[in-house]
Amino acid sequence: MTSLTINTSPLDSLASFSSIWCVVLSPDPTNTHKTKEVFLKHSLRLVASAAVLSVLITSTLYGGGFQLNEHGARAMAMGGAFAARASDLSAIYFNPAGLAFQKGAQVLLGATLIFPKTSFFGPDQLNTNQETKMKSQVFTPINLYASYEIMDGLVGAIGVNNPYGLGTEWPSDWTGKFITQKVDLQTFFISPTISYKVTDQLSVGAGVNYVTGEVTIKRMVSDPFDPHATTEIEGTANAFGWNAGVMYKFSPTLQLGASYRSEVKMEATGTASFDPARSAYPAGDISSNLHLPATGFVGVAYSPIDELWIEADYQYIGWSSYKELAITFKKDNSTSVSPKNYEDTYMIRVGAEYTMGDLQLRAGYLYDRSPAPAKYVEPLLPDANRNGLNLGFGYRLSKQLNIDVAYLFLKIDQRKAVDTEIKFDGTYNSMASLIGVNIGYSF
Repeated sequence: MTSLTINTSPLDSLASFSSIWCVVLSPDPTNTHKTKEVFLKHSLRLVASAAVLSVLITSTLYGGGFQLNEHGARAMAMGGAFAARASDLSAIYFNPAGLAFQKGAQVLLGATLIFPKTSFFGPDQLNTNQETKMKSQVFTPINLYASYEIMDGLVGAIGVNNPYGLGTEWPSDWTGKFITQKVDLQTFFISPTISYKVTDQLSVGAGVNYVTGEVTIKRMVSDPFDPHATTEIEGTANAFGWNAGVMYKFSPTLQLGASYRSEVKMEATGTASFDPARSAYPAGDISSNLHLPATGFVGVAYSPIDELWIEADYQYIGWSSYKELAITFKKDNSTSVSPKNYEDTYMIRVGAEYTMGDLQLRAGYLYDRSPAPAKYVEPLLPDANRNGLNLGFGYRLSKQLNIDVAYLFLKIDQRKAVDTEIKFDGTYNSMASLIGVNIGYSF
C-alpha cells in the first residue's frame, strides 16, 4: 500500500493542472501515452483531495463546531449542568444512573432549533481583503426518550439523539470555493439503557450506543476544461459505543454524579463524483476509520433552600486521540494522510433551577474550549472557544404532562487562522442562537 500526503490548497491544485495542460498542448506525439497517464494520476489526486475534505467534515465535527450538547431543554436551560441531578429522561445522555430514581413509565420528546452565523474576512481572488458571510441555515436536532420502571429501583430506557450534526454553506463563488461550498452532516445515536438503584443513596447505569451517520460535501475543483466543475462526496458510517454512570446522594440537599461515554470507532465508506462527469475524473470509492472521542462528566449539585438547586459540571473530551486522518482509495489501494493534531479539551457548565409551584425558572452558563490548533482551523466549520448564556423554564400542565423551553446565546470567540495547513488564512467571526423545546408525559 502506497502512502501520499494531500495538499488541498487551491493554488497547488491550479499549479498541478497547469503542468498537465502544458503536456496536453505539447506537439510531440510521443507524449500521448504519458499525457493520459499523468492526467489520470493528477485527477486521482484531486479525487483524493476531495475525499480528504469529505472526511474532514467528520473531523471538524470532532471540534466544538459539529458537536451538539443540547439533548434536552431542561438541561440546556441550565448550561448543560446535569450530570449530578440527571432528573429527567435526558439522563440517558448526561448520566444514566439518574434513571434509577425516576418512577413509572415516561416519554420525553423534543427538538432544538439552531441558528448559526459565521463570516470570514480575508483575501479574495484579487488579493484584497473582504468579508464573506456564510448562508443562513436552521438546524433541528432531535431528542426522543422513553423509560419503564421494571421494578422498584430498576429502570429500562431507550433514547435517540444527535450528538454530532449541523453543516455549512458558503456562497458558490466565494474565495474558498476550492475548499468547501456546502457541507451537511447527520448522526443518530440509538441508546438502550439500564439503571439500578443499589441503595437509597447510590445508583448506577449503563447503555449501548448504536451510531449511524452520513455526510455530504460539495466544492469546486480546478479544472482547465470547465471553470465551474464541482465534486460531491457522500459517505456513511455505523458503529457501536457504550456509556456508564454513577450517582450518589450524600443528603437530600447534596449529590454527586459522574458518567463516561466511550470513544466510537467508525468505519466510513463513501464515493466521489464530478459534475460535469468526464472520464478524466472517474468516480472513486473511499474508506476511513473515524474516531468520535471519549467524553467524561463530573458534577455536583447543591440545594441551599427547598426551592433552589445549583449545579456545576466539568466535561472532559479526549480530542488528543485524533492526530491524523488516513483515507484509503479502493481503486488503487493507496492511502492519503491529513494531519490534525487536536488537543484534549473541556467544558465548564453551571446552572440553577428555582421552583415556584408548577413553574420552574432556570439559568446557566457554559464555557467550551476549542480543541483545534490555529494551524488547523478551516472554513468547513471554523472552531473557536465559546461562551454560552442560558435561560429557560418548565411548566407542569397537568399531573402527567409538562413542557420545558430553553434559550442559549452562544458567543464564539474571533478566530484568526494564520499559516494554516490548507494555506487559507483569515479571520472568522461566529455566533449562534438556540431554542430548545421538550414535551414530557408520565403514564
